[in-house]
Amino acid sequence: MDLDHPYDIAPGGTTARADADDHLRDLIELILFTSPGERVNRPDFGSGLEQLVFEPNSDILAAALQGNVEASLQHYLGDRIQLEGVAVENVDSTLRITVSYRARRDGRQRVERFEQEF
Repeated sequence: MDLDHPYDIAPGGTTARADADDHLRDLIELILFTSPGERVNRPDFGSGLEQLVFEPNSDILAAALQGNVEASLQHYLGDRIQLEGVAVENVDSTLRITVSYRARRDGRQRVERFEQEF
């Protein structure tokens, strides 16, 4: 069991824990929604998604973001997941990000979906 993200207190007053599947999802979410430069000791950590909030939402933005997300996930989680695909859709003022991967510990395929409104 790993620490849950965001940090929380469990009903018994201890630190909340996450199972292995939930922890991997938390790690992916952290990479997606952390901006490079935000972490003091890891200035290149993150995908830069949050920095794009002021850019006009378009198919070009979605394609650029897809490349950034794939590179960031491979770099930071390549030892934990085998990335099978990242799809970024531009729908109105929302970017929908779908990440398909296999956890290296058990080989099971997982698909996680995230949304960011602009």
